[in-house]
Amino acid sequence: MRRALNYMGVFTLMTLLVLGSSKANACTNVLVTKNASADGSTMISYAADSHVLFGELYYWPAQDYPDDAMLDIYEWDTGKYLGQIKQISHTYRVVGNMNENQVSIAETTFGGRKELRDTTGIMDYGSLIYVALQRAKTARDAINIMTSLVEEYGYYSSGESFSIADPNEVWIMEMISKGPNNKGAVWVARKVPDGYISAHANQARITTFPLKDEENCLYSKDVISFAREEGYFDDKNKNFSFADIYAPLDYSAIRFCEARVWSAFRQVNEKEADKYEDFIMGESEERMPLFFKPEKKVTARDVMNIMRDHFEETPLDMTKDAGAGAYNVPYRWRPLTWEVDGEEYLNERAIATQQTGFSFVAQMRNWRPNPIGGILWFGVDDADASVYVPMYAGIQSAPHEFAEGNGNMLEFSWDAAFWVFNWVSNMSYSRYSYMIEDIRKVQKELEDKFEQMRPAIDNTASALYEQDPEMAEQFLTEYSHNQARITVKKWQELGQFLMVKYLDGNIHPEKDGKFLKNEYGNPHSPEYPGYDDGYYRNVVKDAGEKLKMKEVPKNN
Repeated sequence: MRRALNYMGVFTLMTLLVLGSSKANACTNVLVTKNASADGSTMISYAADSHVLFGELYYWPAQDYPDDAMLDIYEWDTGKYLGQIKQISHTYRVVGNMNENQVSIAETTFGGRKELRDTTGIMDYGSLIYVALQRAKTARDAINIMTSLVEEYGYYSSGESFSIADPNEVWIMEMISKGPNNKGAVWVARKVPDGYISAHANQARITTFPLKDEENCLYSKDVISFAREEGYFDDKNKNFSFADIYAPLDYSAIRFCEARVWSAFRQVNEKEADKYEDFIMGESEERMPLFFKPEKKVTARDVMNIMRDHFEETPLDMTKDAGAGAYNVPYRWRPLTWEVDGEEYLNERAIATQQTGFSFVAQMRNWRPNPIGGILWFGVDDADASVYVPMYAGIQSAPHEFAEGNGNMLEFSWDAAFWVFNWVSNMSYSRYSYMIEDIRKVQKELEDKFEQMRPAIDNTASALYEQDPEMAEQFLTEYSHNQARITVKKWQELGQFLMVKYLDGNIHPEKDGKFLKNEYGNPHSPEYPGYDDGYYRNVVKDAGEKLKMKEVPKNN
């Protein structure tokens, strides 16, 4: 499968091939404004969840192009060629989902009305993101670029929510095409009020919106009139709800999508979020607000932890029911719904999920020069068992361990971060409640180190930047590359440690990472912890008589 941005004039100037994915509706974004964050930065997060997406750090250098250059567009999910658009004379550097101006963009797919899908369009959602990142100076600029592109070239994808941010503003934009042979899209973009956060997770969330407030709300001129023409809406304009009209809620949308938003909100304001517990259980029509005010300022580490959520300590806690097994595994293998005796049931769909290609927390800081102010905290595989490594906006290349082309979905590689992290996380599923503690210890050690070093790295890079911006970028490149290499090496060592410690269902005792030996220098006797009480009770309920220890009958 291929994702390509192909720049062409009279001859081919450059071709970039990247593995794409057939995405499920499974991504999650959290958006944080300046006055909602602990340090005054803006932030957006993203989990790129797909069963066939290889996790890697995309990278485009800044480039100049001739006047007649064209850009080939390939569908992000499949690699299907969609057509060409005009290239601009200069594009910005892009590191993952952040550009050199600290503009960052993420997405979640909500689908919406199926009849509105336009397969004749050229711009799909992935191309919109990465083309806009190469062209945008600000979040507002990105919105204008994205909406202008779909107006000129058509919108190929289904309904999409976008998180769009720069160091000063954070926006959520929702878009859906207008059906076959009806070029363009209807859309609404709302600025997240300063001091608030927002979130979206594969369900449209913009309901009613201000019609005369261009500072805080932008929308396509026909977003309401098109709905009237199609027979979707016949009320007053002020009552128009984008989400209700173009992506009506059903139980799946509430339980699989809105529940993740609720869980994210709950981690920043539990008291307020708990008012909507009935809604996410499908027992109330009172929808959650688009914006939430956190009880305390949010840090980048807080957002990372939100991305690791499994509904812990909520009624949806995935570690508490029988499906978690003996070792409290917060994962459920697909399909999402299943039947027993003609009744349909579901598996919870948490923010953290096993089939994640990559995730990030983009942090934008307006008090630092752009190459230093922007940090893409980047991780591969499931966020719960991954490490967010700092990739500065000013780096001049992607680290080898994360780089495009280093490994793929069907070939294991020991120096590709994606495979090393998947190796460890897949090992943990067999004994999760034990192994996750070892994983989190190393995870915390690395992320604590990144956090502790950040002021020194920022200050050194800033001092270099004043002398020579090129030197600052070289310094940041070396730092980010080194941290990627150290992280993958640590994770390789962690996997080896877990293999020895939990070999064959036993637990070999250790202290400070060193396995204990007996007085003769041989391995210390392992521990046999068995299973928890709930597991044994379920076994007894199912097969107790067969397994019960009994007295042997005596002969008379």
